[in-house]
Amino acid sequence: MNESYRAFFGLVKEPFGTELSIKEILETPDLKGVKDRFDYAVRLGAVALVTGEVGSGKSTALRYAASHLHPSAYCVFHITATSGSIIELYRQLLGELGTDTASFSKAVLLKRIRREIVEMVCGKKIHVVLVIDEASLLRMEVLAEIHTLCQFEQDSKPWLPLIMAGQANLVDKLMYRSSLPLASRIVARSHLEGVNRQDMEVYLKHHLAIAGVKTPFFDETAITAIHQGAGGLFRKANHLARGALIAAAHDQSLTVSADHVRLAATEIF
Repeated sequence: MNESYRAFFGLVKEPFGTELSIKEILETPDLKGVKDRFDYAVRLGAVALVTGEVGSGKSTALRYAASHLHPSAYCVFHITATSGSIIELYRQLLGELGTDTASFSKAVLLKRIRREIVEMVCGKKIHVVLVIDEASLLRMEVLAEIHTLCQFEQDSKPWLPLIMAGQANLVDKLMYRSSLPLASRIVARSHLEGVNRQDMEVYLKHHLAIAGVKTPFFDETAITAIHQGAGGLFRKANHLARGALIAAAHDQSLTVSADHVRLAATEIF
């Protein structure tokens, strides 16, 4: 897209982007709720669950929560789940741990993971946290085994708290009997939904301020159109808002209307 719209509106950076610093993330009640539950699970060495629709801010919430752990005391390993086998998951984690992944044996890989975790916790005195994003992609057979990652010294040492995030169907998968060993370890759950119109207006103003302006370019009809078109979800709202700014700049209009939002909606899914 032509970037001339940034000059037209006096934007100092790309608006409604994902490359936000922790200080630039809008602190909503839902975000703080995720952090509180994240901290609780980490303190207990247990499992926490974060669910929500695509684009509801799960990954941002996890990044926000993890950023508040002291870097000298905690090490957070972040894995994006796939639909692969448990061996693939073990190799992902070992890769994050920076150690050898060359084995096709679940037992060997799990032993290596435990050895590395014990060395970090007991040897280096560093608390470890495992975050698995897109966990709804995990196979049922993986969910049936993944709890073994958290078992140390006959399951008496809570050395690896686990935070899992995914779409709402992750909860359905955890209802199966095969997933019970994992589900029984969950001590906190957060579910992110679309925000209301008032909060969407706050969100839009916040992102315009990040881009260097405080002028409310979006009129009331545009805010309503963005909120309704995005279903209250932040990611789609970002696309609609940016597209509407481009459409308004093309019309040489300093006011973004619902018509500009509707035009932007024809470009995205």
